[in-house]
This record gives sequence, structure tokens and C-alpha cells, in this order.
Amino acid sequence: MADQVLTDTFFEQFDLHPHLADGLAECGFTRCTPIQALTLPVALEGRDVAGQAQTGTGKTCAFLVAVMNRLLTRAAIPERKDNDPRAVILAPTRELAIQIDKDAQAIGRQTGLRFALIYGGVDYDKQRQQLRDGCDVIIATPGRLIDYFKQHVFSFRAVEATVIDEADRMFDLGFIKDVRYLLRKMPAREERQGMLFSATLSYRVLELAYEHMNQPEKLVVETENVTADRVRQQVYFPAKEEKIPLLLNLLEHCNPQRSIVFVNTRAAAERVTERLQRQGFKVGALSGDVPQAKRQRLLERFKKGETDILVATDVAARGLHIPDVTHIFNYDLPQDGEDYVHRIGRTARLGAEGDAISFACDLYAMNLPDIERYIGMRIPVQAIEPAWLASPPRRAVAHHDEAEDETPPSETAAADANPAASKRRRRRRNPQNRTAAPHP
Repeated sequence: MADQVLTDTFFEQFDLHPHLADGLAECGFTRCTPIQALTLPVALEGRDVAGQAQTGTGKTCAFLVAVMNRLLTRAAIPERKDNDPRAVILAPTRELAIQIDKDAQAIGRQTGLRFALIYGGVDYDKQRQQLRDGCDVIIATPGRLIDYFKQHVFSFRAVEATVIDEADRMFDLGFIKDVRYLLRKMPAREERQGMLFSATLSYRVLELAYEHMNQPEKLVVETENVTADRVRQQVYFPAKEEKIPLLLNLLEHCNPQRSIVFVNTRAAAERVTERLQRQGFKVGALSGDVPQAKRQRLLERFKKGETDILVATDVAARGLHIPDVTHIFNYDLPQDGEDYVHRIGRTARLGAEGDAISFACDLYAMNLPDIERYIGMRIPVQAIEPAWLASPPRRAVAHHDEAEDETPPSETAAADANPAASKRRRRRRNPQNRTAAPHP
């Protein structure tokens, strides 16, 4: 990240539509981040942009301002129908699409623009009806949007602006064929404005840009380090059986208010979550197998501070704008450097400070050299204090996780009718009444 988080460029310096300018002011946006100051002068003129900047530096606001200002200051094509969107924003994950929509609703609250949020895992008919009722901007993941397009629920004939966010992730998740399909169905690249944003502008990302955009201008926020300077990085080398006690002691020592523990598999997420719950932490688990509605409840509880710790796979590594995350724990080292950068980018956002603590263990330790080569630095190694391998005292107050809150009434009634089962339930809810359990 640049030495200064905000530049000397103010949003009021741009010739923005008054309603858009008022929305930015109400959201507290007055000065631009480096990526915003770099891209807005180009994008507001209607030229195509391929922008690169680290995660958490304001890319979303940059393209939303450009898209909304264009729709507010230019007339739509005369033959446009109400269910013909004027702009399409594509995101690789549901969480990122939801976050973009929240930002758009906030910034554009006074513009009168209508936004349609389209993604899988939720009510299919409701989203289809939303498209039929009409919108100005579609914010979507590729798969479900293609479903509706093939059903002729809407058309792309009036599209005059397209955005591909986290383009590199589109490749990683295997969505690039869907993205190319959608772009080919839209007006020719000379007839619409294209914007592409990514944390990395690799060869394959630039190839996509040059193929489907009209002479895009490549704009890169220069940084000395791939990772944010304000992230304090550390690595430990525990044995496999030492990982859980080390994590528990580090959490007790740091006493973080809001932390994310990254793991590589769903099984690891379940195992670590269960152990943290037994310790008395307020914790939620997030993986690709968690239903979308429950994902959103978990994230909202985490953002509100009702949950201290989020145990997650890489589904949470991108697109989540969660304020005040103090610590990132890589319980499992990720497979490559790019995933590492995105994981630790969940902290130290927009100038804040944070800590990223990684465990190099088992076969995952083999990923460390590639990660360090990618980020261009050696991660400082920390010695493990012997006391940190002992089980810390359980917390005095037990907290209920979402799974407990959602216990079916039939199970509760059955347990209440059975004294032994009722006693077991009380012991689960009060860690003080239990004897110490061995480490998993």
C-alpha cells in the first residue's frame, strides 16, 4: 500500500452528478485512495480501464462512481425497455457480489438508480422477478446470470458499461468461460465502456482485457511490497499435534476482538471451530458447503461483533469488507502466494494495522518458500514458548454458536424429557462443569 492511504485528490474535484456527489459525502467519502485517484480521471471520461491495486484499497468505490456517473449523465438508447440493464458488474463470489451491492446502495441512495443483485443459493423466482420488473445495474455472479439470460428474462442490448471485479479470481474458480460468454452477448466493445479490476494483472487477465475491451488503459498503483506494510507477519513451525494448543494460547495472549482463522479444508474448519467453541470463544465456521443464508447470518454477526472468531476456508479470502479485523491466523498455509496475500489482506485495511500469524506444518510447510518468493520477503520466524503448548484455562463464560441457536425444537423437547440428555446439554453449555478434554 502507498505510504499515504488517502491522496490529496478530492471527489469534489471531479465533475460528478450532484446526487452521486451527495451520496459520497453522506458515506464519508471525501478524499480518494490511490487507485481511485488514478482510475477516476480516465474512467469518468468514458475510457476503458484495467486497474490493479491491493485488496482493501477502494477498487469497488472507483468503478461504482464511474458507472453511476455515466448512467446519470448520459441518456440510454431510445429503444431500451425497462428490463434492459444499462450496466453489468460481474463478481466471482456471492459474498463479493453482496458487498458490491451494499456499497452501491449506499453511494447511490439519492440517484434513483435501481440495482439487481443476482447470485446462486437463494430464492430463484424472486431474483427472476426482480429482473423482469426492471433495473439499471445488474450486480451478479456469472452462473445464475447466464441462467436468466438464456430464459430471455432480460437482454444485454442496452448495456453501455461492464465491470469485471477480481478478474484473476474468475480464472482461479473456473468462471472465465462464463465471463467470456456474457461479454460476447453484450454490445461490441467499441459501443460500451469496460472496466476490469484485479489485485494482480497477470498475462491471462490482460489477455482477457485486450480481447473484450476497447484499448484499455492499464493503471497500476505502484507498491514496494505485494502485502500491505501495516500487516505484521509472523510464522511458527509447530508439530501437527501442537497446532491447536498453540492457536488457543495465541488467541488468549492476543485477546483479539475480531479474528479470522483460515484453514484449507471443510473438515479442518469443523475441527477447529468445535475446539474453539469448547474453549469458550464465540466462533462461527464459513466454508463453501455452508448454505448462503447461513453464510450471511454468520458474516453479519461477525461484523457486529457478536462473534469473535471466524474459522474459514478461502471462500472468505476475497471480497469481504469487514472492518477492524485485528488478527489473521493461517492455521493451514495456503497453496500459493496469491491466496496468502488475499487472506492477510482481510486485516490492515485502508490504513489500519493488523497481524498475520501463520503455522508452517505438515506438507503445507512446503508452500512457505513459494509464498515468500511471491511476496518478496522472508516472513519472520517466531519461537514457540513452551508454556503455549499446554492447554489454557477455559473461559468462564460459554457462548452459543449459531448451530446451538438453531437446534430444532423436537431435539430440545426430547432432551428435556430425558434427564440424562438434559444434563449433557447443560454440560455442553457450561464449560466450567466439564473436565479437560485431550487435544484433538
